[in-house]
Amino acid sequence: MNTSSSSSFSSAPPRVLSRIAVLATGGTIAGSAHDATRTAGYQAGVVGVAQLLAAVPALSTLANIHAEQVASIDSKDMSLALWTTLVQRVNALLATDAVDGIVITHGTDTLEETAYLLHLTVQSTKPVVLTAAMRPSTALSADGPLNLLNAVSVAANRAAHGQGVLVAFNNRIHSARDVVKTSTFAVDAFHSPEVGALGWVQDERVEFLRGVLRPHTVSTGLTIEPVAADGWPMVEIVASYAGATRLQVDALVQAGVRGIVVAGTGNGSMHVSLQQALADALARGVAVVRASRVGSGHVMHNGAAPDDALGFVTANSLNPYKARVLLMLALAAGHAGPAELQRAFDLF
Repeated sequence: MNTSSSSSFSSAPPRVLSRIAVLATGGTIAGSAHDATRTAGYQAGVVGVAQLLAAVPALSTLANIHAEQVASIDSKDMSLALWTTLVQRVNALLATDAVDGIVITHGTDTLEETAYLLHLTVQSTKPVVLTAAMRPSTALSADGPLNLLNAVSVAANRAAHGQGVLVAFNNRIHSARDVVKTSTFAVDAFHSPEVGALGWVQDERVEFLRGVLRPHTVSTGLTIEPVAADGWPMVEIVASYAGATRLQVDALVQAGVRGIVVAGTGNGSMHVSLQQALADALARGVAVVRASRVGSGHVMHNGAAPDDALGFVTANSLNPYKARVLLMLALAAGHAGPAELQRAFDLF
């Protein structure tokens, strides 16, 4: 037997690994508790990015990792100033040849809002993938390490290019526009209720079953210019419910709010008292967007009252929290009139 020939089978050049930047912001994935049996009562954001990466040794076979600790917060405390910092850092990294994609570790509470913000403002077709965890890093069967492994798998996969900002969670790949948190405790806490997941990831295999159709990232023309929270247009959310009054709306108008998103009942309907208050607010130059407090479905534009008659904008399938993100960006870009704003909500 000629053993020398066998060496030719092992002389193939090594696989070139993607260069993935992992940006850590805190959250449950970086949480720690004194008791491994507890998945509540932990402190979020206390585990550093180096320790998160060390818990997943297989990452070294997937990519060359560059790690940064951008923040160490509980994502319920996400701020507009930190959003600005995160978007600017993501765009700066993606503009270089040294980074092929980005993974962002984030808390679950506001992940869908941050993901959609990035989806509208990232200026690159390179993959940006957010991931998180429902159990702290110290918990039995912590879900963070596998979610992180899967997120890097997606970011390193060529099929993720041009898909906009993605969320990898519990073996599913979601579009940032569609994904929402649907459970307070389950490890499958993120879903895309209207259209379903884009695909799946398991054991480093990535499969996309459909693409993203609405414009995103480099196609939106939306950017973030403010350097601090006070540079953002003030946009707030109010809800409609039985017995709702105009008190909140009047207080917001008095405070100088530039936009209000209403989490309406059903198809964005609202209590008559709230509707009159919002009509009065619009007459004073405040943009008003009708969304729904229901977990799925569309808020359709009504050519009769209240939309065309009062100047209300409808949120399409965006929930109130994502509608607020788009309204802030649209107002910052100078889109002030109802017709302009409606075009933005119909497009994005």
